[in-house]
Amino acid sequence: MWRRLAHGVRTVSERLGPNGALILILAFGLILVLVLSVAAAQVYDNITDADGVAGLDRPLLDFVLSLRSPFLDVILTGYTHIAGPVGMPIIAIAAMAILSIHRRSWTPVILIVASGGGSLLMTVVGKQLFGRDRPPLADAVPPYEHSASFPSGHTLNAVTVIGVIAYLLILRQTTFRAKTVTIATAALFAFTTGIDRIYLGHHWATDVLGAWMLGAAWLALVITAHQLYLTARVLHEQQDPDGSRPSPSLVPGAHRTQRRR
Repeated sequence: MWRRLAHGVRTVSERLGPNGALILILAFGLILVLVLSVAAAQVYDNITDADGVAGLDRPLLDFVLSLRSPFLDVILTGYTHIAGPVGMPIIAIAAMAILSIHRRSWTPVILIVASGGGSLLMTVVGKQLFGRDRPPLADAVPPYEHSASFPSGHTLNAVTVIGVIAYLLILRQTTFRAKTVTIATAALFAFTTGIDRIYLGHHWATDVLGAWMLGAAWLALVITAHQLYLTARVLHEQQDPDGSRPSPSLVPGAHRTQRRR
């Protein structure tokens, strides 16, 4: 199945160019994101039932209220801006510039833009579909936010954008320790960003839970699209000059021996 998909991607890349094929795959992925967001709307009614997961929303908010202090409020308000509409674009642009120049490839730009675009799309669609009210302003730490609550856009950004940057770094890292540190750092940032949003009273716990799930799904799709692209490149490079098929010994994952882009 994977080889058939890779052969299909290779055929498309021969017509559109390698980056064109990757963009096409990600475009289909964005459609999937829309479908995923609409499907989440059906599940949302269940998880927000007072007897379901959302039954924890108010108790969890009451718990974090007991933990607040002026010092923590200032620190975590600053921290939340990292994944916000100002901080995250700065991180994304810097990562695109550094990685694309270092690798002499447009792939990092395409993947990071796709990740950020998917996050933005899920945030806009989700808020329009659900229209959920945020926690009361009396329970929130200023500056206050007034858009719909579900899903948490900051958490989505932390999962998708930072996740794909970590993925791009891992592709060039050669030691298990370096890869472990990169994965752990990205996962910790995504987790703490979500917890931070709950602490500040800007989102309910289920807003963050939904963002973690949607973000992980989109990140997995972006990574899968890139792995298909890499496999298609290897199939093309392994093909004999006379146009014959590549060696049957080529299996998914063989691209790991090739230079990553």
